[in-house]
Amino acid sequence: MLFPKDKLLEIHNYIDLVHAKLLEYELKYETQINNVHPNYAKSAKNLIHYLALRSFNVDEFQNKLSAIGLPNSGASDLSILHNLLNFKTIVNSLLKIEEPITTKLFLTNTEAKKLLKNNSKVLFGPKKNNRKTSIMVTQPTIASENKTFTTSLLNLGMNCARVNCAHDDKKVWKKIITNIKEVEDDCKIMMDLGGPKLRTGKMKPGHKVVRIKPQRNTLGQVTVPAKIWLAPFGTLPPEGEKADAIIPVNKKWLKKTKKGSYIIFKDSRDKKCKINIDAVKGNGRWASSSDSAFVATGTLLNVFIEKKSASEIHSVHEILPLEEVIFLFEGDLLRLDKDPILGEPTLYNEDGTIKEIAHVSCTLPKIFNNLKKNELVYFDDGKIEGVIKEINSDNLLIEITNTKNNGGKLKADKGINFPNSKLGISGLTDKDKEDLKFVSKYADAVNFSFVNNKNDVQDLLNELKKLKANIGIILKIETQESFKNLPSILLKAMENYPVGVMIARGDLAIETGWKNFAIIQEEILQLCEAAHLPDIWATQVLENLAKKGIPTRAEITDAAMAQRAECVMLNKGPYIEKAVKMLDKILRRMEKIQKKKRAILPKLEYSEDL
Repeated sequence: MLFPKDKLLEIHNYIDLVHAKLLEYELKYETQINNVHPNYAKSAKNLIHYLALRSFNVDEFQNKLSAIGLPNSGASDLSILHNLLNFKTIVNSLLKIEEPITTKLFLTNTEAKKLLKNNSKVLFGPKKNNRKTSIMVTQPTIASENKTFTTSLLNLGMNCARVNCAHDDKKVWKKIITNIKEVEDDCKIMMDLGGPKLRTGKMKPGHKVVRIKPQRNTLGQVTVPAKIWLAPFGTLPPEGEKADAIIPVNKKWLKKTKKGSYIIFKDSRDKKCKINIDAVKGNGRWASSSDSAFVATGTLLNVFIEKKSASEIHSVHEILPLEEVIFLFEGDLLRLDKDPILGEPTLYNEDGTIKEIAHVSCTLPKIFNNLKKNELVYFDDGKIEGVIKEINSDNLLIEITNTKNNGGKLKADKGINFPNSKLGISGLTDKDKEDLKFVSKYADAVNFSFVNNKNDVQDLLNELKKLKANIGIILKIETQESFKNLPSILLKAMENYPVGVMIARGDLAIETGWKNFAIIQEEILQLCEAAHLPDIWATQVLENLAKKGIPTRAEITDAAMAQRAECVMLNKGPYIEKAVKMLDKILRRMEKIQKKKRAILPKLEYSEDL
């Protein structure tokens, strides 16, 4: 016999055991299934079936199938019961067992695929460029001012636009949305609620200085002089043009200068430097310098209006202070303050001993009550790692345990994560509730930040009900707790329609641990597929390309794997149009060889000269 009878009987009995568990879970969670939106009735039941299946060690069953040469997947995430019963029919046939299979209605693979496809279309809008995976693009402020930019993103393949309520204001948001809808009304608008984001507080003002820094080659030779904008205080460079340095000066003497005028000065290091004026632009002047220099408020300027003319002595006007930076090394101590005390680096006495350690405040002081000694803390997306050494009434003392060899830079408004701590932070803030009034009026879906449990979802549903809002919900999964509670979060959210899930990989990777993140990402994808909910592959997709214009090899692979999700999100950057174009091409090409987790095998082109 090709298939050993004893092995087939083991598989037969296992299938019966799993089938019984599916029916048991249906009864156990009948209330949750019945509460979902009618469009999710079959999907909720399939999600429950998936949880029942995963209550077993399915890998052991897969090994038994592989051992006798049968396909090693007992069920598809999309339609658990259908696939299980199909397997039972095959095994019964091999065993020559005549056993009636249930005639109870169940979801087929074809129906399940159609559900997921329809749910994706409702949430993300119609397909573009004959591409199945949607592209979501985070909108920069310029999208409110430049409709040509918006048109370009839409033409390149953007399906839906993300507007982050943590940035800009309602006036800017409205302009962004209006520009998009005037060009393409089908483009879906997704708006992020800021949520209770835990960040570093404000820093003390730093030195009032501007750095002039020309580009140099590896030999230290200047290849491109620094581009400088000289103008009265508050006069910005013309729209669309960028300066390497902006220096405020008096408009009366500046008005006398012209192309060919030049300035000689000594910078804050007493180094002699020169600035050449290259062009007149309104009240301002474009200038250049091949000297590296630090220009401070009050720096004396020897201004030569014409060559060989006598110089006029003037000075630099008030320069805005630089943002203070705290440099941290392994073994350093950092004080995290409960009160909004302005942060500053370590202060030293004249003999080099520490006068006061570096300190910075945090934006959510109430979390101090939920922290414990020896718990981990991460700053700035995990770039700086530490551990809590002391918990005091008004501050935490943190020992830095890992950062870059040349020191980590900690600035204001940088993220703080406590992955081991239960912070007790709710998903909706007062600002979120205020922003939700705008979101419910102008957006197609709300991106719900820092959802941790089903109670957070209920809070959002209650707010939407008060506003009589009929919009979609996208759940941003970014904490260990939200992942642990994901099934209950999904079922509660499915009382609304439509629903999607964003895998917020930045915070989620830090919160769950780098070594665990890859597995957790897979689990989220599978849970969403079982619930027929579209998911969004987010955070740092083609990040280097969007910000610097050149992709890394690793991010190209990441973008290719993102095709497994129903939507991929790009963050803003100077080269975002280039990133959208690249992502569109990658996704369309990947769809020829992969569909979700399943590999597709078109004819292989290769040299037959082996």
